[in-house]
Amino acid sequence: MIFANRNAAAEQLADALSEYCGKNPLVLAIPRGAVPMAKIIAEKLGGEMDVVLVRKLRAPGSPEYAIGSVDESGWTYIAPQAASVGADEEYLKRETAAQIETMRKRRAQYTPVRPPIDPAGRVVIVIDDGLATGSTMIAALHALRAKNPAELICAVPVAPQDTLEKIRGKADRIVCLSTPASFFAVGQFYMSFPQVEDEEVIKILAAFGYPAVH
Repeated sequence: MIFANRNAAAEQLADALSEYCGKNPLVLAIPRGAVPMAKIIAEKLGGEMDVVLVRKLRAPGSPEYAIGSVDESGWTYIAPQAASVGADEEYLKRETAAQIETMRKRRAQYTPVRPPIDPAGRVVIVIDDGLATGSTMIAALHALRAKNPAELICAVPVAPQDTLEKIRGKADRIVCLSTPASFFAVGQFYMSFPQVEDEEVIKILAAFGYPAVH
C-alpha cells in the first residue's frame, strides 16, 4: 500500500478508528511528522490532540539509525543491537542527555502556555507516520501507560510485522493499515513525504486552541 501523502494516510487511519468517534479520544502525535496527521484524526473523531515527546537515540556515526529511545521523564529503551554498533555506556549517557534537552526545548516551543493534556482515564491514540524500528513508539507507549489511560492505542499507516511484534503488549490495541514484507524506510510508502518543520507543528497546535508564544 502506497499513500499519496500524510494527509491521505491520516484519513484512512481515521476511518479505521471510527469506533472512537464521540468518545472524546486524546490523539497524541509523535513529532514532527505525525502532527498534521493527528490534527486530521482528532477532528474526524471529535477528540483533542497534543504531542507526546519522545526521541530516538542515534547510533554513533549513523544518526538515522535508532538504537533506542527516551521519553520526557528520562526513561530509556535500549535496543538489543546498541552495543554491537559501538554505543557504550558513556555514549548512551551523552546521547540521552542531548535528546532530553531537545525535548525540553520542543515542549517550551510547542505548548508554552499550558502543561501537556492529562491522559489519565482517557482513550489515548498514539499516532506516528510509520514505524521502522519502533523505538520511539515503545518509549511513547511506556510514558503514557504510566499515566493510567483507560485505553491505549497505537495507530500507524505502515510498519514491518516484526516491529509490530515488539509493540504488542505495550498497547491495548494496534491499528496498522499495511505491513509490507519488504521494508527499508517509512518514506518508501509515501508518494510525497516532506519533512514537517517546527513552525508547522506550532501552527497546528495553536489552531487547536493552544496559543503560540513567540
